[in-house]
Amino acid sequence: MVRYDDKSSLIAMRLKYGTRLGLAKLIAEHLQKFVAECSGSAIIVPVPLHRSRLWRRGFNQSVLIGRELARVAGIQMNYKVISRSKVTPPLRGMSGMRRRKTVDKAFALRADAHASLAGKSVLLVDDVYTSGSTSNACARLLKKAGAEEVFVFCWARVIGSFENG
Repeated sequence: MVRYDDKSSLIAMRLKYGTRLGLAKLIAEHLQKFVAECSGSAIIVPVPLHRSRLWRRGFNQSVLIGRELARVAGIQMNYKVISRSKVTPPLRGMSGMRRRKTVDKAFALRADAHASLAGKSVLLVDDVYTSGSTSNACARLLKKAGAEEVFVFCWARVIGSFENG
């Protein structure tokens, strides 16, 4: 993970909004070196987009990163165990507290999630970690479905802005 700054944000934004899909490979290769720290049987789960946002954008950047990470690390990916069941506005510019309220109950487990996750280490993949609200909401559900542990794998982390929000 790198610190979110002008350079790292440019990579994330070009992937997410500029359709520079090859950047997913660069990000996954950077993240691959951390896979060894995960214990036991692991599975990659990307943070889902709501289907309306997926339809507008045409792709989920977390799935692209996860797919590349699965390829380079030799780990299975399942992008169907968790879904974004509630439409949420873009989180950019929101305080940490507002982000937590916005993503509360925005995700749901699929019916077969427990069978896929029980006893496994989950590598939860996202592009940017800002306040932790999205990752925490997803991690709670993944643990509820039986994941032994959840590791957040993301390209960049915002430092400082949301520490007390």
